Amino acid sequence: MIVTVDRREFLKGSGLALIAAGGGAGVVEAAGCSRPAPPGPPNGKPDYTLRIGTGTVELAPDQIVSTSTYNGQFPGPLVRFKEGQRTWVDIFNDTDSPEQLHWHGQQVGVDVDGAAEEGTPYVPAHGMRRISFVPGPSGFRFYHTHVVPRADLSRGQYSGLVGPVYIEPKQNHGAYDQEIFLTLKEFEPTFSQGGDMASDFLAGEADPDLKAKGESAMAASLGRGDPRGYEVGYAAFAVNGRMLGHGDPIRVQTGQRVLLHVLNASATETRSLALPGHTFSVIALDGNPVPNPAQVPVLWLGAAERISAVVTMTNPGLWVLGDLSDDDRGHGMGVVVEYAGRGGDPQWAPPPSFKWDYRLFALPNPAAVAPPDRTIDMLIEKRNAADNGFNLWTLNGTSFSMDTNQPVLNLQRDKRYRLRFRNATDDLHPMHLHRHTFAITHAAGTPTAGVRKDVAMLGGYQSMDIDFVADQPGLSLLHCHQQIHMDYGLMLLLNSS
Repeated sequence: MIVTVDRREFLKGSGLALIAAGGGAGVVEAAGCSRPAPPGPPNGKPDYTLRIGTGTVELAPDQIVSTSTYNGQFPGPLVRFKEGQRTWVDIFNDTDSPEQLHWHGQQVGVDVDGAAEEGTPYVPAHGMRRISFVPGPSGFRFYHTHVVPRADLSRGQYSGLVGPVYIEPKQNHGAYDQEIFLTLKEFEPTFSQGGDMASDFLAGEADPDLKAKGESAMAASLGRGDPRGYEVGYAAFAVNGRMLGHGDPIRVQTGQRVLLHVLNASATETRSLALPGHTFSVIALDGNPVPNPAQVPVLWLGAAERISAVVTMTNPGLWVLGDLSDDDRGHGMGVVVEYAGRGGDPQWAPPPSFKWDYRLFALPNPAAVAPPDRTIDMLIEKRNAADNGFNLWTLNGTSFSMDTNQPVLNLQRDKRYRLRFRNATDDLHPMHLHRHTFAITHAAGTPTAGVRKDVAMLGGYQSMDIDFVADQPGLSLLHCHQQIHMDYGLMLLLNSS
């Protein structure tokens, strides 16, 4: 169905856990505690109730998958908040395992952010939590599970636990006739050892030193007879839980301006999207307005990235809005766009050759970037098949330990930091920083400014700088949003105090 809108130690045992948070630290209350209960919503009812459970998703009449979902549907319900207006959400967990619900892209306290590594309590198995927070920043965000499944392909981001969030801005993005939310997702994951997807769609060249380092490590591993590390592949692909040709089309009229909010909800995959005979005017990345809206023939999104783009409907017909990969599109990754009064078979044609480049949407004057108080180098490396056949990932030579919650990098509150990522692997890494918005200040070999995000794709053997102000107190996770990468080491905790 197309959603269209007009204008680590967890609270043990089941039972009730209540939390009230105020944009920063919150008050945790569990059943049986002697402290007074935190204030509840004004009318006694939450603004939203999200229920985690298991069920089925009908991708197509002959393709029904079993997975975990929110409120028995995929994607989870669209949650709309108002910027700056406190909200209450009840989260129920009807499964046998503790869960986390992460408010991706929002600047909320560690007690509600939804990461156990930061200190967020789990939603107990067969229990619930009530949380309260002030939503922000405005724009397109989302919510999803944040547990560590490792080799369990039924949990974590491999499951259907994802849903869109839109935080209404105080000022509107601009005029449009339809607003449509699209959640791109793969199903039926399996392990393989065929290698990862190339990132040659990204602008910028490989750094020779990084490439030499990465290729030398891989050659040494393969020379010892090690197999290639496991990757994840998928059998079914869908937009809003329906395979191409099996869901409602996007119905448009000639001349309409359609605002698409596109979420790549994949656990591991990079996704693309093109609409033959049309271009996308990108107005926001990860929910943050871009300083230079630009027209592009194709959208590229790393895992967890979002793009908001306006398409002016000026080419009547029946078209496939779909992934550039013929195989993925053929297995469901697309949706039909149907102009009023038009019939026939939906048509597909590949877009013109195009390199995805964050600098297209940036300020023209990168010299405007304020210098950081400190620059921190972060070298990403891979130890091929080093953990029971899985690749082990390191930041500056160390893999994150789920047992010790280490390493932790200590920061000074309200100082400006520059993280200089250097990728000595051929894998793409969508790097995500919890509870902060960062600015890309160096990409594809040159300085840049003005593009603000919470996930950014770091290409194979490339480097990228991001700047952020450490204005959120406590622990914040920094990790690659590919589930198989973060589960096997590519993660770090930042501590602002």
